Amino acid sequence: MANSTRLLYSLTHRRFSRSFRSFFFIPTSLALVTSLFILFYISTTSTLFFSNHKPSILHLNQPLSGSSSVPRINIYNNTRNPFVHVSNVSRLNENDRDGRESQRSLWPQSGSSDGLYENNEVFHDKDIFPEDYKQMNRSFKIYVYPHKRNDPFANVLLPVDFEPGGNYASESYFKKVLMGSHFITKNPAKADLFYLPFSISRLRHDPRIGVGGIQDFIRDYILNISRKYPFWNRTGGADHFYAACHSVGRSAMEKSWEVKYNAIQVVCSSSYFLSGYIAHKDACLPQIWPRKGDPPNLALSKRKKLAFFAGAVNSPVRKMLLHSWRNDSEIFAHSGRLKTPYADALLGSKFCLHVKGFEVNTARIADSLYYGCVPVIIANHYDLPFVDILNWKSFSVVVSTIDIPLLKKILKGISSDQYLMFQKNVLEVRKHFQWHHPPVDYDTFYMVMYELWLRRTSVRVPLPASMNPNH
Repeated sequence: MANSTRLLYSLTHRRFSRSFRSFFFIPTSLALVTSLFILFYISTTSTLFFSNHKPSILHLNQPLSGSSSVPRINIYNNTRNPFVHVSNVSRLNENDRDGRESQRSLWPQSGSSDGLYENNEVFHDKDIFPEDYKQMNRSFKIYVYPHKRNDPFANVLLPVDFEPGGNYASESYFKKVLMGSHFITKNPAKADLFYLPFSISRLRHDPRIGVGGIQDFIRDYILNISRKYPFWNRTGGADHFYAACHSVGRSAMEKSWEVKYNAIQVVCSSSYFLSGYIAHKDACLPQIWPRKGDPPNLALSKRKKLAFFAGAVNSPVRKMLLHSWRNDSEIFAHSGRLKTPYADALLGSKFCLHVKGFEVNTARIADSLYYGCVPVIIANHYDLPFVDILNWKSFSVVVSTIDIPLLKKILKGISSDQYLMFQKNVLEVRKHFQWHHPPVDYDTFYMVMYELWLRRTSVRVPLPASMNPNH
């Protein structure tokens, strides 16, 4: 203890040489300067030190419907979903309804003061898409597992022999059009993808199967083709796909985990909140109520209503919408049967609301586009149809469910020029949300095929010689 005390005293009272002192001074000074530089950099590029730091502000002028006030909207890029802009949680300049704070989803900017590029075009890349589309049309090939008309489940595995209709017609339309298209090949060696032709909708209504037996049917079907053909086993189903539109399809693969996690799921219930749906591997099949003939003459329509919704109140989101706007004079939110034709209500509204029900998907987006009404999408986590191709910010408004009480303020804050741009683009994209038999270029069928083409494997696994027709 005495020795330690003497050593400490010696070190604290000793006078070191100039060179020895400089040896410690130089690195200490460099460390101090470096620390100050880092702190300066952080303070100028981050909100860490400034809780009231103001992000970029978008001013929307010329409000609709004679609104006397213009909200200031905060914007930032959502890197998890680059096609949806959701604002930072911040208070509007004016008093918000019920004092709520806004987490607002936004429309595209007509001009950005901070110099950021804003794309108001319908396509993410209008030059690349047509060239890729031509290549897809020339070379893309699908092999379908063969089934005969006398198969006990021909009603489930073969296309319907009638014109599909109703709320879930997209599933049947896709199969019917695909089976008669030039994309089909009978040579599996030339196939880019393999189609699993079972119909979830038909299984649901088959009294031998029903909703409770779908999982077992899918499990047995995959087991049978994996034993009879080599195609499934060589990739674990990664180059296979199926299509389904009814929500029961979401649980249909619970006993077939390879289908869920490996195969491409083309489904209407495309929510990336659900563990069974994997965005970029899977794809959204748009839910479309088929309509005959050309779209209506929009020049004759007078859109006097600000916004319109009609539908069953079957989710908390819809309950919130009705609670907030049921008795409003500009936003017409209805439950139950309408007193006027549904088409007239769509033609008479500037914005038409797609609101999440049991699932994120409904046919209302396609309805809105068909009648020239700008869709407002209130369905969190919805992986929108053709999101790899279409720039949804150019023809729709995405609103977070938490902002339903602010809906009128959001819609009235859209400028007249902005609205005209929306509607022009709505008329341009609606051809992509229509079924035809036979198909028409760039209609829903071809757009779904393009989504599948994007997901094809780049390396084709060779078939055994015994299975290759060319040998």
